[in-house]
Amino acid sequence: MLMTSAEAAKYLRKLNEELASLRSREEQSRQFTVSLGEKEEELRPAYDYEAARDAMLALEEKIRRVKHAVNCFNCTTEVPGFGMTVDQMLIYLPQLNMRKLKLAAMKDVLPRTRVARYNSNLVEYTLINYDPEQVAADHEAAADELGRAQNALDVVNTTLRFEVEE
Repeated sequence: MLMTSAEAAKYLRKLNEELASLRSREEQSRQFTVSLGEKEEELRPAYDYEAARDAMLALEEKIRRVKHAVNCFNCTTEVPGFGMTVDQMLIYLPQLNMRKLKLAAMKDVLPRTRVARYNSNLVEYTLINYDPEQVAADHEAAADELGRAQNALDVVNTTLRFEVEE
């Protein structure tokens, strides 16, 4: 079946929820407790080990196939305007975000800050050791690049289709 990365992510979420539900139901029914004097067969929950096992194995296989197709797509599909594949963009975006966060913290620092020391008569100052205008410009560039990269990746993830084995 053909799907986009966005569709595959939703499908994977659905499959993983189904698998979690199967595991939960199996855990609740694979053993049970009775008191002396109670009729064991009347209290026994419905449980078929082989059916539960086979259903979980089938879902796990579907999950592997979808994830493999997504991984192949991510490793071979280039994001227009960046010269990177999707998997490289998935590394680049957190790097950009970290750069932006660091620069945001740097641009908000005053050029000279008095250091308060308890039990000391010394007057000390912390001074920045960089050009705040350059940092502000780099922050804006990183924010712009991050937005542009996210939008480009969103377009790829919502428009390009790839084959997933059924």
